[in-house]
Amino acid sequence: MKNLVLGGIILFVLTGCTTTQKGTTAGTLGGAALGGIIGHQSGHGGQGAAIGGAVGALGGYIIGDKMKNKFCPVGGEVYDEEVKFCPTHGVELKYKEE
Repeated sequence: MKNLVLGGIILFVLTGCTTTQKGTTAGTLGGAALGGIIGHQSGHGGQGAAIGGAVGALGGYIIGDKMKNKFCPVGGEVYDEEVKFCPTHGVELKYKEE
């Protein structure tokens, strides 16, 4: 039951989020889990989870932020993958070539 509630919370958090927010959330959860497992081996599971979560959040934020690869050809604003048209100018977004 506890896993079902946790899964529901994670699904709720990720629904409707931007790519950057999704990357940060996934990085935090993955880092905390991995840090908790590694920290448990030395008797410091809580500290390991906290450090892993912080490092994972930073890494997830950086990766999620780099995934913004569409831009408005009129104004140059950058948008997430899910956005198809510029909300300001109404034109179709183009892919950024890296």
